Amino acid sequence: MLLAMDTASTTASVAIYDTATARTLAEATWEGRRRQTQDLLVMVRQVLATAGVAPDSLRALAVTTGPGSFTGVRIAISAAKGIALGLAAPPAIVGAPTLCVTAAPWLTLAAACHPTPTICAVMHAGRRRYHWTCFAASDRLHRPDAEAHTTGTAAELAAFLGVSAAGSFWLAGEVDAELAAAVGACAHVTIIEPVHGLRRAGVLAHMAALLLEAGHAETLTSLQPLYLREP
Repeated sequence: MLLAMDTASTTASVAIYDTATARTLAEATWEGRRRQTQDLLVMVRQVLATAGVAPDSLRALAVTTGPGSFTGVRIAISAAKGIALGLAAPPAIVGAPTLCVTAAPWLTLAAACHPTPTICAVMHAGRRRYHWTCFAASDRLHRPDAEAHTTGTAAELAAFLGVSAAGSFWLAGEVDAELAAAVGACAHVTIIEPVHGLRRAGVLAHMAALLLEAGHAETLTSLQPLYLREP
């Protein structure tokens, strides 16, 4: 069994995933509102109970590593390290950049399109700014580093997409009215409806299972936050 946790931003989510059957057994997603520290382990216990899974059955842990809020990113990482140390058998560890979870549901769909669009995943960075990075539909296991991310305003993101007019883009994630208006003039950009922008730990869990199958595991030491700027 795999436990996935995401507290990188105001969205918080946990899921229990059966790696043997590739199924999400239970999941909870909510607006953390800076209560992730109080809520996370309570929700983990609740999801374990809902799925009928004992903690000692966990064989893998997955977390989002950032970008996100300074504290939010560290909450899930710290919880994963604490849970790992408390289990009788050391679990496999996977860390995935936050925007990987945003992009993942659309990669398979994009790969089936001709021409194939690039997925631009976006999330709020505070103060009317956004974090974004891009994913090729053919690379489901891409984990962009800090240098592959950009932070800027809605106008700067629209300019980035406008300069890249040679191909088409799907813009996915936390697309608010200001950002939608800014990129509205880019005919080669399709905005995925914001109702689909909520990150889900079930998606993180499935990605983590694929990464583990491909041999991309972390250690408790190598699992570190991905920060784009100083806190």
